[in-house]
Amino acid sequence: MAEQKNSMPPRRPGGPGHGPRSHGYQRPQDLRGTVKKLLHYVGRYKGLLVLVAICLLLSSVGSVASSYFLKPAINNYILPGDFAGLLKLLVLMGLVFVLSALCSYVYSRIMVRVSQRTVAALRQDLFDKLQGLPLRYFDTHQSGDLMSRFTNDIDTVSEMINNSFANVLSNSLTFLCTIGMLLYLNWALTLITFAFLGLMLLVVKVIGGRSRVSFQRQQAALGDLNGYIEEMIEGQKVIKVFHHEQQAIDQFSARNDTYQAAATTAQTYAGSMMPATANLSRINYAVTCCVGGLLAMGGVFDIGSLGAYLLYVKQVSQPVSQISQQVNTILAAIAGAERIFAVMEAQPEEDEGQTTIVRVEKNGNTLTEVPQRTGHWAWKKPDGSLTELRGDVRFDHVTFGYDPDKVVLHDISLFAEPGQKIAFVGSTGAGKTTITNLINRFYDIQQGTITYDGIDVREIRKDSLRKSLGIVLQDTHLFTGTIADNIRYGKLDATDEEVEAAARAVSADTVVSKLENGWDSDVGEGGDRLSTGEKQLISFARAVLADPRIFVLDEATSSIDTQTEQLIQNAIDHLLTNRTSFLVAHRLSTIRKADVILVVKDGHIVEQGKHGELLRRKGYYHDLYSKQFAQENAARILGEGSAQ
Repeated sequence: MAEQKNSMPPRRPGGPGHGPRSHGYQRPQDLRGTVKKLLHYVGRYKGLLVLVAICLLLSSVGSVASSYFLKPAINNYILPGDFAGLLKLLVLMGLVFVLSALCSYVYSRIMVRVSQRTVAALRQDLFDKLQGLPLRYFDTHQSGDLMSRFTNDIDTVSEMINNSFANVLSNSLTFLCTIGMLLYLNWALTLITFAFLGLMLLVVKVIGGRSRVSFQRQQAALGDLNGYIEEMIEGQKVIKVFHHEQQAIDQFSARNDTYQAAATTAQTYAGSMMPATANLSRINYAVTCCVGGLLAMGGVFDIGSLGAYLLYVKQVSQPVSQISQQVNTILAAIAGAERIFAVMEAQPEEDEGQTTIVRVEKNGNTLTEVPQRTGHWAWKKPDGSLTELRGDVRFDHVTFGYDPDKVVLHDISLFAEPGQKIAFVGSTGAGKTTITNLINRFYDIQQGTITYDGIDVREIRKDSLRKSLGIVLQDTHLFTGTIADNIRYGKLDATDEEVEAAARAVSADTVVSKLENGWDSDVGEGGDRLSTGEKQLISFARAVLADPRIFVLDEATSSIDTQTEQLIQNAIDHLLTNRTSFLVAHRLSTIRKADVILVVKDGHIVEQGKHGELLRRKGYYHDLYSKQFAQENAARILGEGSAQ
């Protein structure tokens, strides 16, 4: 039963997917914080990282030390003509090179392992987080954009940890060691090098800053492009039905051009950094050669020290260039990490409920909690008291909007007594599905209360609440796997016999009989190997297998032929006996036997009663029924005419 008490003007109701969609990339606001979060993941492998640090240090010291050997080689062996001593020095240099190369190999292998473990943990946490987000979040975020977090963004983070991170550390150590050797050999001459290094750092800062912004735009454009591609692939049938192929191509071209422009700008900055630093390095070397040569002629420098110094000058810019090359990868990784952590820090689905569902044994009016299956369930409150699960659902002055500023349901009051069959009818967008979405708390209401067996649904844990409900959605979704796997999704530990019995109960076994592999037939991706009606039958069997106390059928027979629909209706009449059920119906002929029919219009319940009562009133329901009957009759006549 229901009552309607509201004078608010009707508004067009919304629904899942009607909210504004956002995509793209938000500019990072806290780079330091993002780095800290990444280091939290990498820091789980402290032992391996310590070993990496040791190898990096040895590799860098070995690389720098090998260049210093040029000084004694010239002064002590080449100029005096001591070739035996030179040979020993060369052997020592070779050992240093081998040690440096071995350390480089070890730390690179370790970083591969650390990288893959880190991104695996990051990917797992991201997926776990998605499972805990409310449906409202998915209503406002494109699936393609969310997918890019698992692909593009994770890949950039992996590349940074695997290569860029170690390279930056290695080159930083090499740079510091090289600077130390330059100061040791001639601190005054090193001032020239410092001046050019300052210019290099200025170039890196300017170009790197612009590169950072460009890569952010590139990531945003890529997310938008991927989201559009996925949406168009999924909507190919609609595109072809309305002959909008060219429009889709034009819109893709616009997004592709945007991404091309962003990528071109980003890569331009990325490509200009290396030549700029390399040319400054060459100029630095030339100036140092001239000044160093003059100092050597004046007796300030010996030939060996000058040779070693010039070698270090040649090398000192290499770490800077290498670091500058990695800046773009690091910036892209930080941008991707920012996007990943934005999802992981999203507000999770709230669940303040403490009442749970438990199995009970019923002896008269006495309920006793038991572990085994008895066919009886009860609500267990925090104080330990038990309330029998009966299926009494009541809405008390419920007001709701997907957007709090846009009300969808206006002051809805209704009740469903245990075992009653409640039907919702009305035009598309009237708010029928929205009402059923509130029963299982896909969304929380702004005003009013919803009670289940006298308990506010907000006090019931969501997993327990949804366990008591069997829902057949309007938009059927099957998972990749067999028919048996998809039916068993309603009860993961179900036996083959239970799966087959659930299928027979709703005539889903007729689908199996047509397939070569029977129950083991692969449904394809999203069930694309089955017709819409066949998928709906499988979905219905899945809900039946769960054996819930309350059924919610959201136009569950809308895509089924008339003959199959009659079989299912007979099954529904049997299955729903002594079970509360809510039926959202498009075909009004399917809800004639409902105990109460609630007529929904613009978010209001405008009529209620049995089928015959509503027809006799000649109100809104009568109009809906008459129009639908006339349409079905016209379609039947046209069908008979075409057959003749």
